Amino acid sequence: MGIELIILLVVLFLALLIGTVIIFKQEEKKMKKYEEEGDTVEDQLRRSYEYEKSSLKSNIPLQIAIYTVTIVASLIVFALYSF
Repeated sequence: MGIELIILLVVLFLALLIGTVIIFKQEEKKMKKYEEEGDTVEDQLRRSYEYEKSSLKSNIPLQIAIYTVTIVASLIVFALYSF
């Protein structure tokens, strides 16, 4: 039972790591695009305002889903490990 738990945790860690790298690369591409277009303070302020308006609609549900999956997976692993 112990080796299965370790394998599951390694797979979960790798999936989270890959997801983080993918998101980082996407944000890096956005920053390069903004630099190429000649980013101004007004553009930054506009994007910031738009992000604040849209983040509650897109980011909060995504975070809830991530936390739900993580908690459920943790409870399943705990249940399997306990019995």
